[in-house]
Amino acid sequence: MNFALGFKPPSAGSSGPGPGAGGGATMENLEKQLICPVCLEMFSKPVVILPCQHNLCRKCANDIFQSANPLWHSRSSLSAVGSGGRFRCPSCRHEVALDRHGVYGLQRNLLVENIIDIYRQQESSRLANLKPEQQQQQQQQQLTTCDEHEDEKINIYCLSCETPTCSMCKVFGRHKGCDVAPLGGVYVRQKTELGNGIAILVASNDNIQALISQMEETCRTVEDNGKRQREQLVARFDRLVSVLEERKQQLVALISEQQDDKLKRVRSLVRQHGERLEAAAALVEAALRALEEPRMALFVQNAKVVLEEMAAASVSNVERPELGFESMSHFALDTDDLADMLQNMDFCSGPCCRQEDVEVLP
Repeated sequence: MNFALGFKPPSAGSSGPGPGAGGGATMENLEKQLICPVCLEMFSKPVVILPCQHNLCRKCANDIFQSANPLWHSRSSLSAVGSGGRFRCPSCRHEVALDRHGVYGLQRNLLVENIIDIYRQQESSRLANLKPEQQQQQQQQQLTTCDEHEDEKINIYCLSCETPTCSMCKVFGRHKGCDVAPLGGVYVRQKTELGNGIAILVASNDNIQALISQMEETCRTVEDNGKRQREQLVARFDRLVSVLEERKQQLVALISEQQDDKLKRVRSLVRQHGERLEAAAALVEAALRALEEPRMALFVQNAKVVLEEMAAASVSNVERPELGFESMSHFALDTDDLADMLQNMDFCSGPCCRQEDVEVLP
């Protein structure tokens, strides 16, 4: 009797998969060999072996047999149906002819069942060492069942419809003609893709956050530079106002100085001419008194003195300011060009004017 499974069983004396990476790989390879080609789950006992040496869960074999032989319903209808019927192996498409007992006439593969028991013992030991959240996650995965087939676990993924489903939906249901893959493999692949996507998104968020921080720093720098340039501009205008005020005081002082000099000279002349006028008036009074002298000898004597004084007064030059002495027009100041320049004053755009740290003159 052949109990072939399609893999080499562990050698005698081997205590099963050892700890570490080698043991984990051995358990994984063993699990792959214990997968039913119909339900894509680990074989559930009883396990039957077909004439083509492939193994099936007897429940899966019965589902395939019932689908291929709809008139054969149960063992109680043996009297109604003379032969056991036929179905094809899902692995190699070899036609399997059954006797009157149907799938219950197929030989059980006790070796596979024993290996499954050993594997599950090892798996139970491994699960016992898992963290509580990992155990809860695996329990939730195991409890997920199909909506159409209440007793069937959702263990495959329909690649055509992109939805999880069960093996019965693949064999007999709406996903019969679709391409499927083990749910665990899709789960691992999508979880890896999701993790990579999260890492990319987090890295992108980090880049965006760095960009935001950089732009916020740019805003602070713009505010600081604007404040500094305003202060420098105000300082330069204050300096211009100070220079203009200082120059104004100097020019006003020059005008005042020359004005005082001119006034001093003119007033001096006025004083001199006033004194001369008083002398002339006194001379006139002396002459009038001389004219009133009745005595000729005394008159002639006094008149001679008065005439000499008149001659001396007439000989003296009358000093007066030169022509245009009173004019102050030479102090005129042409500020039109300067006013236009100040009115059109603007920021320079040359490279020498782009220095942000220009020292403002005190």
